[in-house]
Amino acid sequence: MERAYTKILWLFLSLVLCANTCAAGPGYHVIKKLPIGGKGGWDYPTVDSDARRLYISRSTHVIVMDLDTEELTGDIADTPGVHGIALAPEFNRGFISNGRADTVTIFDLKTLRTIGQVKTGANPDAILYDPASKRVFAFNGRSHDATVFDAASGKIDITIPLGGKPEFAQSDAKGNVYVNIEDTGELVKIDSRKLAVTGRFSLKPCEGPTGMAIDREHQRIFSGCHNKLMTIFDGRREKVTATVPIGGGVDGNGFDPDSGLAFSSNGDGTLTVVRQSSPDKYQVEETVTTQRGARTMAIDPKTHKIYLPTAEFAPPSKSTPECSKSRPAMIENSFAVLVVGGVEKKK
Repeated sequence: MERAYTKILWLFLSLVLCANTCAAGPGYHVIKKLPIGGKGGWDYPTVDSDARRLYISRSTHVIVMDLDTEELTGDIADTPGVHGIALAPEFNRGFISNGRADTVTIFDLKTLRTIGQVKTGANPDAILYDPASKRVFAFNGRSHDATVFDAASGKIDITIPLGGKPEFAQSDAKGNVYVNIEDTGELVKIDSRKLAVTGRFSLKPCEGPTGMAIDREHQRIFSGCHNKLMTIFDGRREKVTATVPIGGGVDGNGFDPDSGLAFSSNGDGTLTVVRQSSPDKYQVEETVTTQRGARTMAIDPKTHKIYLPTAEFAPPSKSTPECSKSRPAMIENSFAVLVVGGVEKKK
């Protein structure tokens, strides 16, 4: 009897071990930290996988890094309050949103030289190039609108009112542009050819949507929310079909088409990895420890590495109220880019 019980126990333990092994996540982890230093804050990084470049927004300029050598190879100056970088390789043009100057800088992708400036609304933040319409969309956080201009000429086509504070945005590359509206908790859909808002959708239970990623093949939009949720919006049915818990302080999301994984970069020092388990169900695959402040991200679709800019911060002073929303002081020359990698599973 005792021997039979022992066999059953070992069988049970073996099954548990197998289940845990089979269910194990893809094993993402910080594989290196690339020190950069310097002064100033940061916002959205952008990967140009074909050209093997990483563009890093840095307060008043944009740093350019070679993705293969991980060396700094260029710098684009005079971008005050830079938020984001959009790329239009077919026109050899790049575009930088300058939040403090209310402008977009146009630069040459080969030489990194500034070509011109486009005047926008107040505090341009997220920016994207839409290949379907050949236009650039700059989303203005303070004037609650989007400045839209021709990528080749820089000529402004229209300013589109958005009815709230826009955050990150994505193009489906088929004629639709989606943008999160942070203060109303909505997703706004824009026809990029007709230049008109064609839909407003609630992202409830999301509060304060910021970062956004898109699965273009399956028309799924992933939004990171201030209340520690990621919403999954079905672009075909035009509604939220799933939510998953994420870390706090999200400001960036990503999607890797090859692995089918979605990501949330959280300022609390975590990276949430999300997998689709059925058409309308998503689950947290794993939570990766990164570093406090690593709230934005960019994915290299060639290597599947994830890049997260961050820095080290001084502890809050004893006189700082617990409810204070001010950011702690950054330790000088501590700015760096974390590189996260792992063993990716295919769909």
